[in-house]
Amino acid sequence: MLSLETALTLGNISETELADLMQAASDVREKHWGNVVTYSRKVFVPLTNMCRDTCSYCTFVKHPDHPDANIMSPEQVLATARRGEDQGCKELLFSLGEKPELRYEKARAALNQLGYDSMVAYLADMCQLVLDETSLLPHVNAGTLSDDEIDQLRPYSASMGMMLETISRRLTQKGQAHYACPDKVPVQRLRTLERTGQKQVPFTTGLLIGIGETWEERVEALAAINEAHRRHGHIQEVIIQNFQTKPDIAMANHPEPSLDDMLRTLAVARLMLSPEISLQAPPNLHVRHADYLAAGINDWGGISPVTIDFINPQHSWPEIDALAASTSKAGLTLQERLTIYPRFLRNHDVFMDPALVARASAMARTDGLAKHQVSGDLV
Repeated sequence: MLSLETALTLGNISETELADLMQAASDVREKHWGNVVTYSRKVFVPLTNMCRDTCSYCTFVKHPDHPDANIMSPEQVLATARRGEDQGCKELLFSLGEKPELRYEKARAALNQLGYDSMVAYLADMCQLVLDETSLLPHVNAGTLSDDEIDQLRPYSASMGMMLETISRRLTQKGQAHYACPDKVPVQRLRTLERTGQKQVPFTTGLLIGIGETWEERVEALAAINEAHRRHGHIQEVIIQNFQTKPDIAMANHPEPSLDDMLRTLAVARLMLSPEISLQAPPNLHVRHADYLAAGINDWGGISPVTIDFINPQHSWPEIDALAASTSKAGLTLQERLTIYPRFLRNHDVFMDPALVARASAMARTDGLAKHQVSGDLV
């Protein structure tokens, strides 16, 4: 594994050095993941687009006074879930703004109308609704969580996630990407990584690169993720996501990271992280995403035949057949997985609530990947 000290020296490297780094990362991927690259066929449910944070790069969040601000009703959640089920999805991913009820009276009132005083309590019940009424497995991206909130969600979600994004306190200063964002203070994100590890929750995290962080801050964030995994063994996957400009954000004129920057970060992540951690990059955020395969990734993340990418709505998901073809061209095979990875499913007595084990096991092949592989995009 690549040490932190060595990784810190790789901020500026030549094309030849980048090629060597990528080859080393690909070798690690091949040794530990073989020639299979995975993805999760999922339906996305944006439970609320209100949030108490106001990140400078976010187009998803709407202020409660905005006409598009909303909390989805149980009927809307179930309707979306059934559309996903009809299209062969196995996973339902709940994404939502963080704790808007703690900042905005209108958000509290909307939540109270549904009979709840906490967004996490509502989320837990919506997960249970999905389990009761569909065949899907819920995954929740609920941001920072307390111990009690993790306990509320764990019986109803097969896995959880929260992007660490960065551990730079500097980016919380005025004028920076995370200014006035209480849930983006690094210590709060790191506490959630630690708490979910202590509670043995299969967890997804990752970096958002190009939001103003330095190379050193980026590498230190990877080291922090790996240390949490070393203590608890709970990190399923790490996502390296590239910042994308959008016309309606404060960072509309901020430069996007280059392809080489993505490739270098991916390769370093593969070499720094424990090899058992899946390395993922979104295929819809760069036209040359197939190049990521040469940098050591083994997963494309969630792709939906039903719903858009609500975080980057201007970027359509690739067709699954096309993604399979580009993966095959790289000498690899695309396979569908579940929201919970095979290693965690095998160790379900540690990493899963007993109520979820039967459903997940019935959905899996003997190797832990999805039993019913869907060919292409249903219509």
